[in-house]
Amino acid sequence: MAKVGVVGTTSWGTTLATLLAEGDNSVMLWTRTPEEADVLREDGENKRFLPGVKFPPNLIVTYLSEEAFSQADLVLIAVPSSTFRDNIRRVASAFDKDALVVSATKGLEISTGLRMSQVLVEELPRDMRVNICVLSGPNLAGEIVQGKPSSTVIASQNPDAAMKAQEIINSPPKLRVYTNDDIVGVEFGGALKNIIALGAGICDGKGLGDNAKAAFMTRGLAETGRLAAAAGANPLTLAGLAGLGDLVATCSSRLSRNHQLGEQLAQGKSLAEIRKSMVNVAEGVNTTAAAMALSRQLGVEMPITQAMYSVLFEGVPIEVAITNLMERSPRPE
Repeated sequence: MAKVGVVGTTSWGTTLATLLAEGDNSVMLWTRTPEEADVLREDGENKRFLPGVKFPPNLIVTYLSEEAFSQADLVLIAVPSSTFRDNIRRVASAFDKDALVVSATKGLEISTGLRMSQVLVEELPRDMRVNICVLSGPNLAGEIVQGKPSSTVIASQNPDAAMKAQEIINSPPKLRVYTNDDIVGVEFGGALKNIIALGAGICDGKGLGDNAKAAFMTRGLAETGRLAAAAGANPLTLAGLAGLGDLVATCSSRLSRNHQLGEQLAQGKSLAEIRKSMVNVAEGVNTTAAAMALSRQLGVEMPITQAMYSVLFEGVPIEVAITNLMERSPRPE
């Protein structure tokens, strides 16, 4: 039995905590305030994000970071990228120096363009950096919590850390876990696919058809692969679960927050209006801004990301953005 501490009472954090507790691990779910801990303990479930899903007996809720993490073999972090650094600063001092630290956050830090593992490198003590891992793949929390089969990837530059995390998180028959040593590719696949999912939602919301959506997804994968490769990733990683697999799931499912946001944009709602109405965070919005800045820094052409940026932040009408993409000069694939 492993001891696991989870940072994040989000739908994804609660799903992972529940899944691992069902697997007979001892799981501590950390909350930022004692009031939130009291509510979750009293309800025996996370009514805000996962209503109706009862906590297993092995899942304990606490707001005390020492209680949650000081004896944890593995720490899972599943919070929005916008609050990732702040959360780490709150709890990192409580981590056991030998703990595996696994980011399950799919996004880029908007102010720096950093991946979450890079944020961990900056915030964790030097001797803990060898145990940094990331988790990413086609993992819609709403399906996993229902017990539907899924697969994911644990990536780390340290193969031993990846295999240890794999052993703890692998939860047959619900969740099959693979390992990968390309932490850059796995993180970029998980983060950048959210940009394409926004556009896929627009395709569906506008009724543009399957041809348009398939082309959008395919060309989107091509440009996210270019950016990932320029940052040091293996392009083949983007053809795996953390790339193509996650892209297909997120662009195809209406469970996807980013797909939902794109659909609502297509219906004429403003970005501010949509974000205010959403309980969960759609990571694709901030990731679009971070990816645009990073693409300029690395000299990578990303026309689809540019189109999404123009719609989200520059007030360009969706129809104009589509026309601009379609009227680009023809070129080899």
